[in-house]
Amino acid sequence: MLGGPLIRLGQRCLAAAGGLLLDRIVGEPPADVHPVAGFGRTMERAEHVLWADRRLNGAAYALTGAAMGAAAGLTTGSTAVVTWAVSAGRELRRVASRIGELAGSGDLAAARAELPSLVGRDPSELDASGIAAAVIESLAENSVDAVIAPAFWAAVAGAPGAAAYRAVNTMDAMVGRRDDRYGNFGWAAARLDDAANYVPARIFAGLVVVLCPHRAREIIAAVRRDAPAHPSPNAGVAEAALAAALGRRLGGPLRYGDTEENRPLLGDGPRPDPDDVGEAVRIADRAEWAAVGVLCLIWLASRLKGRAAKLP
Repeated sequence: MLGGPLIRLGQRCLAAAGGLLLDRIVGEPPADVHPVAGFGRTMERAEHVLWADRRLNGAAYALTGAAMGAAAGLTTGSTAVVTWAVSAGRELRRVASRIGELAGSGDLAAARAELPSLVGRDPSELDASGIAAAVIESLAENSVDAVIAPAFWAAVAGAPGAAAYRAVNTMDAMVGRRDDRYGNFGWAAARLDDAANYVPARIFAGLVVVLCPHRAREIIAAVRRDAPAHPSPNAGVAEAALAAALGRRLGGPLRYGDTEENRPLLGDGPRPDPDDVGEAVRIADRAEWAAVGVLCLIWLASRLKGRAAKLP
């Protein structure tokens, strides 16, 4: 009785793995035709129509965007293609590595100039250690947003699931801030993003534990102890896991424009230096490979189960 759903799950998992591999091979679509950029422009126009300082209007905006994403995925039809289009692991790791190399070579001005392409915080006063911490924190959070979560939702709900996830994540980046304009309007998009990333963030942390068994106890302890104090229920999990895997301490005060935040400290040990960025990138890269392997194993298990069900 479960043969059909299990086989379809396996097919979605294989397609999700294929999408991640496509991203590794060819990278993201060109910026001028990238579907996420096009969606962002559409939602900017939707914001002009729907904006009001009320959660109800923000909920209408968020649900409209999620529905548009699901419809686009359904129209595209290919789970592998949609997963590729909404993933960005290759570019994420490339940019992180580049900034780490610039900071490590002493070219802090160039590293600060490139940092806004990866994180939203003010880089003007960051030293080499601050730049490294910002890169590692963004690498952890975006390994969830741009790798694990797209593949997870592709496996769960196919092309519509992956596309709807990217729509929600994009809307959160656009309006999910806690400021005067978006505190109410962006509430629904932010909460949807929190829900969508809840399981993927913990999958990422679990993969880091498996990939760094010599630090497993420290990783689990950091996630349990430090992540709950983070303002994001998901970014804190990913950042604490990567901090503990490296044996470094992340978090602390940061600045977004004119806004200062005193983020909780994550992990134990010294503050990171630029050399730690390379190791963080390697862990994130291996986590993606591990995710591909898990997806393929689920596909293989579904095939074997389906064949066994057909035996007399």
